[in-house]
Amino acid sequence: MKRTFCLLPLTVVLLVLSGCSSSDSANSAIGPTTSGVVTGSYFRHAKVCLDVNNNGRCDANESSAYTDSNGAYTLTGQGPIAAEIGTDATRYDPDKKTETKVSTPLVFRAPAGAGQVVSALSTELVALMGVNGGDLAAAKAALAQRLGVPAEKLLSDHNKESDPKIKAALQGEIDQAIGRIADAVAAAGKDGDIGKALGNRLALDQIQNIVVIYAENRGFDTLFGLFPGANGIPGVNVSSTGGYVPQKDFDGSTLPSLPPAWGGLTAAGQSVTLTQAQTTGFSNKPFQIDNPNGLNGTGVVVGQSITTRDLVHRFYNHQMQINGGKNDMFAAYSDAGGLSMGYYDGSKMQIWRIAQQYTLADNFFMGAFGGSFLNHQYLICACAPTYPNADAASSPAKNSISAIDTDANGNFVRLTPASTSPTSVLGGKAVYLNDSTLTPKDASGMFYAVNTMQPAYQPSGNAPAGSDSGGRYADPSKATTLPPQTQATIGDLLSAKGISWAWYAGAWNAVSQSRTGIYNGSQPNFQAHHQPFNYYANFDPATHAADRAAHLKDFDSQFLQDAAAGKLPAVAFYKPQGNLNQHPGYANVFDGDTHIAGVISQLQASTQWKNMLIVVTYDENGGFWDHAAVPKGDRWGPGTRIPAIIISPFAKKGFIDKTQYDTASILRLITHRYSLPVLPGLAQRDAALLANGFKPMGDLSAALDFSQKK
Repeated sequence: MKRTFCLLPLTVVLLVLSGCSSSDSANSAIGPTTSGVVTGSYFRHAKVCLDVNNNGRCDANESSAYTDSNGAYTLTGQGPIAAEIGTDATRYDPDKKTETKVSTPLVFRAPAGAGQVVSALSTELVALMGVNGGDLAAAKAALAQRLGVPAEKLLSDHNKESDPKIKAALQGEIDQAIGRIADAVAAAGKDGDIGKALGNRLALDQIQNIVVIYAENRGFDTLFGLFPGANGIPGVNVSSTGGYVPQKDFDGSTLPSLPPAWGGLTAAGQSVTLTQAQTTGFSNKPFQIDNPNGLNGTGVVVGQSITTRDLVHRFYNHQMQINGGKNDMFAAYSDAGGLSMGYYDGSKMQIWRIAQQYTLADNFFMGAFGGSFLNHQYLICACAPTYPNADAASSPAKNSISAIDTDANGNFVRLTPASTSPTSVLGGKAVYLNDSTLTPKDASGMFYAVNTMQPAYQPSGNAPAGSDSGGRYADPSKATTLPPQTQATIGDLLSAKGISWAWYAGAWNAVSQSRTGIYNGSQPNFQAHHQPFNYYANFDPATHAADRAAHLKDFDSQFLQDAAAGKLPAVAFYKPQGNLNQHPGYANVFDGDTHIAGVISQLQASTQWKNMLIVVTYDENGGFWDHAAVPKGDRWGPGTRIPAIIISPFAKKGFIDKTQYDTASILRLITHRYSLPVLPGLAQRDAALLANGFKPMGDLSAALDFSQKK
């Protein structure tokens, strides 16, 4: 190979020729050189250097060169390598013969003695070495096992790989890692510790257990709007970004006051009652529900142990409340009127104190518009459930197609109002022609389930048909029974890779044996539509009984016992039963807070805690207002901002994470940790965000710091 050299003054440790030479005699005179390529596919005009001080940057006194049109470089000397890939570089794909500009700066690293290929994979190896004591062989073994490829392939030119499966695995990891590397470079900035930033996003192997605790129906401002340093309630929290936008009436005019809480603010049967009449005339601004002095002069104290009435939280309705990002139609399009503007003093909650100890994400959005049903589905597949041929004459759901108004391009504008709908929300709540469970048919002919439907398998809100002697299925003739789903889920991807996982549900065993606890309005008040995997054909009780037993488990008899024994699977989802999930209408804030804090405490006592990451978040906002502008994504979301807490020995302590996340950021974390294929909905969401001028969603790794001592 022809080699080129550059000279610097003799005071530089690594001499570089200022002229050019291609002779072998010159090579022997100058000393050893390092030649190779920067891949992923090939990066052209990337600055490559010998990273003498191992800081991940090309300093002025370090031997450097730019890659050529083949991504090739030659350096004088040997040692660790860094490659700075700026926005003046391009990425050339030799398979597609395409060249694209680099849109965000990157930094690749390669360890000393690792060969000449510098890539996202070599960068990942350096990050793993940073936490394993510098053992390259161990880092290669760990990454190779995770990718399912021979270790020697990690530092080879994947563009020349002849085995299509190996090449696809390498390319897939490179593509995923590049996004995380870009985030790390941005986080480090011009003068920050790039090695540490890369390690926090690439050395995820230290996490052995991911636990997701999924609570119900609270917006960020609802519970954490007063949190110091967080982007909270405008005019109340000094750290708020932006001002309060007054709520509007149906016609867009500013409301002189909030509408009353239709039907009363408190749920039936509570020890405290606040009637509709008592909520009339509240000022057009957010108000504290648990005000110790009583609500707006009523003298009635609605504490966190009191259950309020429920609020509408449906797919199309929610988009109307967001109103293009202005968030000024929450009161108008709420069946609970002014209650939508209420919030709590979250400092009274135990999970508030936990958030103070670890990381609170204050830019985390619900994955999909609307309610619990769709957001539980989005949590596991980043998709919306399908209902083929819903308009067929024989379909039970033929009358379940929502009536909506669209613009000239077919985009949703509003639910079609009924003739009986009032002209002002001050005169009554909005009424619609048909706000049902399904979308109208799209261009491909498909209908999607976006509001609550029931699983085809028990436990379901729909009882078995009379002909179902085994009682294992829901009656398929019911309009709200969703046909079994077949889209890929995170569970499918984990199983295919041999990674253990489970969905634990409160009261799962009890209601599987007796349906009396389903939607019973007391305890356990099991919510069948909160069990997303139970909608999938892969868990058919007749044909996939073993998979059901392995992955759909009971909280009461298994979760805490598994944690205490150090036997939780690698990925565990936990869904509290109804009376403990904090859902307005049938659960209060206090009981769920106490329960979730107790679960966290027991997880911290587990032998698995030292390598565990817990995410506590909410499925959706429950119809409550939040002031943060919602990024414009795809047809499913994202929706309103919700609380999320990252709890781990690796979580940054006392930190507020401003990174843009959504519900599926949990899937991104799982995907990156275990090098899984990317679910289509994840790529779809990020592409839509970019097309609309927003950043892609993060994977929660910005909340981590692996340099901390456990």
